[in-house]
Amino acid sequence: MAGAKSDIKASDEWQKAVAYEITDADIERQRALLGFDQASRTREYIQTATEDNIRNFAHGMGDDKPLYTDPHYARKTRWGSVIAPGMMAGIINRPMKGDPIPDEIKALRKSLFKGIHVFVSGSQWDFYRPIFPGDTIYSFNGDETCEVKQSEFAGRSVITVRRDVKMNQRGEVVAVYRILRVLTERKTAAKKGKYSAIEPATYTDEEMQAVEDIYAAEQVQGAEKRWFESVEKGDSVGLQAKGPLTVTDVICFHAGGYGFVPYAPTANRLAHKNRQRIPAFYIKNEYGVPDVAQRLHWDPVWAQAIGNPMAYDYGVMRENYLWQYLSDWAGDDAVITHVHDEIRKFNYMGDVQRVTGEVLAKRQEGGQSLVDVAVKFTNQRGEETVRATATIALPSKDRPLPLYPQVPDALAEKAVRMLARHRELGGD
Repeated sequence: MAGAKSDIKASDEWQKAVAYEITDADIERQRALLGFDQASRTREYIQTATEDNIRNFAHGMGDDKPLYTDPHYARKTRWGSVIAPGMMAGIINRPMKGDPIPDEIKALRKSLFKGIHVFVSGSQWDFYRPIFPGDTIYSFNGDETCEVKQSEFAGRSVITVRRDVKMNQRGEVVAVYRILRVLTERKTAAKKGKYSAIEPATYTDEEMQAVEDIYAAEQVQGAEKRWFESVEKGDSVGLQAKGPLTVTDVICFHAGGYGFVPYAPTANRLAHKNRQRIPAFYIKNEYGVPDVAQRLHWDPVWAQAIGNPMAYDYGVMRENYLWQYLSDWAGDDAVITHVHDEIRKFNYMGDVQRVTGEVLAKRQEGGQSLVDVAVKFTNQRGEETVRATATIALPSKDRPLPLYPQVPDALAEKAVRMLARHRELGGD
């Protein structure tokens, strides 16, 4: 068997893979799609929540809270059973039938941004109810905005926001998930090499012990109420560690249910069929084997070939770490109602994140006792990699069990209509 090529960039395969460009025509087509909502026909790996997959998802992000993982404990809480971490709504989906997609929409989408790299750069979540075992999640979605920007990393880029409305089998809106996506040209990022000088992190025993000490000191509020009356502006939300990042962390996150949709990398015969479906997504590695472009999250050779010094995490991983941090502080009885985050830097293999936060404000609104908090992730190089804010409804003396916010009427009505149409068309 021939040895691996010394430089993947010298191959014809690399030249072909990075040849795709962002075009003005693609940008105009994307803008023409704004405002069009459709039922999501996506089948994620998880379609219905269970005690097992909720536990596995929590464990996939390193969260061992018994509210998510121990049914015996959870039955004694206000919820009466295990509930899912809120952001798990983003990875559960059962296909939903809807009206046919108009031909003009199909034409706009055909080969749109073909061969252009997409990564998540942040999100906004609004939460309206918990997910219980037995809940099936459906969704409808559409793009809300499209902007063109110049970036230091990859030159011209396209920034889009997609809104996913997640609802259960009763047509109740569970959450609204707005995903900020950045589309970049692979070749431009590789040529610019903005981050090429970054060296992999290494740790002495003493440095690693300092990380272990943070983990050992982490506090989980759990069943003990965090009273609104006891919280003040400027209070610390605590210190947590995440990492150092390993390929194992990425594997665990996928094993917990984080999907590969819409690309759906798979194995053997399914992989063969997928290569026929989306050949541009499969680029030969240094051994001549077609593999997924998505492998930059675990394959350092491919990550370097398209402009990063090494493999890196999914932004969605850190968003879920953020959920763990917030829910650890808030306690089992609290309700996280809103989260906004910005992924500001890559999190490379070997990087460790220190998560800190503080209370920005507290207020009474609509009968709820709300606190606003700010959170940031800082890596071992002193760089802020995530900036986030969140709103949490805490227990108060007047309302010991805070409530989820009410779904806007128009959105609630649309969700009911979408699910009814799904069933009219023969959906389960």
